[in-house]
Amino acid sequence: MSKFKQIGFTLLELLVVIVIIGLLAGYVAPRYFSQVGKSETQVARAQIDALEKALDQYRLEHRRYPTAEEGLVAVQPYLKKTLPNDPWGRAYVYRVPGHAGEYDVFSYGRDGKAGGTGEDADVGVAGPEVSLNK
Repeated sequence: MSKFKQIGFTLLELLVVIVIIGLLAGYVAPRYFSQVGKSETQVARAQIDALEKALDQYRLEHRRYPTAEEGLVAVQPYLKKTLPNDPWGRAYVYRVPGHAGEYDVFSYGRDGKAGGTGEDADVGVAGPEVSLNK
């Protein structure tokens, strides 16, 4: 028996631990990142809801919705915070008159293009009564 007892892990033990950590990361990461996309869509819906309320307040005071030229900047005084961009960093689209109502407020989603599915789908409100992917 040697005087010094060897303390530490063998290479095989370290490799087993690394493989286990890799398997856990491979299982957890896709589930985590799919939730990030869903939360971005939920944030967009919440921001659009706030914009819709600000538009309604604007209408009560001015007896009309902002024109296309005035845009969403006109409702800034009715928002608690500054006019937000969508979760993907682009400005919300405001269209007057809307396709199915007095106005449309929407985001083109993650891809920034009309249409799409999943996280790339458009998110928004078409007028006071009709909604897109809500």
